[in-house]
Amino acid sequence: MEGELLTVPEVLAVLNGVSRRTFYRWRELGIAPECIKLPNGELRIERRDLRAWLEQHREAA
Repeated sequence: MEGELLTVPEVLAVLNGVSRRTFYRWRELGIAPECIKLPNGELRIERRDLRAWLEQHREAA
């Protein structure tokens, strides 16, 4: 499903070894994939946004 929302642990699993701390640091720096903040404070990342972010970084490598 393209509009699927992933949790932070699911995103970290896709990123193979990136720590939660690193992910949140990327958010502070504005370089993490776009996130949706739910009313309870939890974050979700749309799968398509994660894919686009990964492609952007693949091109920059």
